[in-house]
Amino acid sequence: MAIKPIKTAVIGCGMISWTYFKNMVNDFGILDVVGCSDIIPERSAARAKEFGIKQMTNEEILKDPDIKIVVNLTYPSAHYDVTKMCIEAGKHVHTEKALANTYAEAKALIDLADKKGVRLSSAPDTFLGGPYQTARKAIDDGWIGKPICAMATLVRGYKNDGVTPLPFGRPGGMWVAGNSMPYDMGGYYVHALIHLLGPISRVGGFGMSCGQPFVNPKNENYGKPFPATADTSITAALEFKNGTLGTLVVLGECYGEVPRIEIYGTSGTLICPDPNVFYGPVLIGRHGSNELKELPILHDYNNFSKNDQIFNEEFEKTNVGPNATFEEQFPRMYFGSRRGLGVADLAWAITNNRPHRCNAELGLHHLEIVEGVAESYKKDILYKLKTCPAQPAPLLAGFIGGAAEKVLDT
Repeated sequence: MAIKPIKTAVIGCGMISWTYFKNMVNDFGILDVVGCSDIIPERSAARAKEFGIKQMTNEEILKDPDIKIVVNLTYPSAHYDVTKMCIEAGKHVHTEKALANTYAEAKALIDLADKKGVRLSSAPDTFLGGPYQTARKAIDDGWIGKPICAMATLVRGYKNDGVTPLPFGRPGGMWVAGNSMPYDMGGYYVHALIHLLGPISRVGGFGMSCGQPFVNPKNENYGKPFPATADTSITAALEFKNGTLGTLVVLGECYGEVPRIEIYGTSGTLICPDPNVFYGPVLIGRHGSNELKELPILHDYNNFSKNDQIFNEEFEKTNVGPNATFEEQFPRMYFGSRRGLGVADLAWAITNNRPHRCNAELGLHHLEIVEGVAESYKKDILYKLKTCPAQPAPLLAGFIGGAAEKVLDT
């Protein structure tokens, strides 16, 4: 029986939008992407032309009764206002991370969505990709025994050596609530951990911001420190509801990318790849051996789709070369990305009347963890979380290529 695609529109056509459009337009039969808008009309016009859809205004999107899902790809500082606007118009929403700038804002959005009878979904959706679904199956099938400890580590620094006043052009820079590393990248690690092990019950930890100066003399803020109003680095101890212990380290002022999640069990160890991407090896070490083995990836949405080569060739024709700006080169970084998978899962969930996996409660949980760490060290307490999201259901293994979307039709 032929499926009935759900009409979808995008608000926000900046850097990350390209990979969303590429996947939603070409890879998911459940989605019918019909339009897009942006605060800079030239950007939405370019995306509309590139992907054969209609350039629209926000008002046109919200007033169109046929558009059921809106994908919010605006800057984090705008997520709350744009998502609220869409919910009030009766639209289902999938938003980029973070869900909002604060726990209070995110909770208000969830309450509003419940009141309006619409669904609210939040990135990241990388845990739906092949590696993390394979890792989940290994844990669920008992390959490492009972999980005892989880360690999640990210070491990264937002560059302060550019000429733009604020990196990525984000209002407030990368050092305010909603934008700083624990908010921006921390969500990938929190969502992956909850996917693998379930929700967290208590946190304790520390946070800081070093306030490093801008170092490029061409930047108008040269010599001035980062205007930090939120923690940019945190270390946290985690207690999962299922009894597993853990650590979360997110460093936003250091260099040398170190993305990793490790799960230690009573009979084995699982080493997972960067949760910011949809590819990478899943390694397992079993009791009685010091050797790590690479697990076969048992799920799709892992690295490249059949459309990537076509788009790569087209992008080569339009690429402006090595002197291109970061924004012009940015799409190349996301060939192989399956971003938009969470939107497709939302659409299938609406169609089949089941829970969607990238539910807003995960995003709320993430924000409460970040704020809970701050409360922990400021008040010298262990913070008990109020949120307790359901562990997302795993995807079926073994459906590859053209059959991959079948796993969402459950």
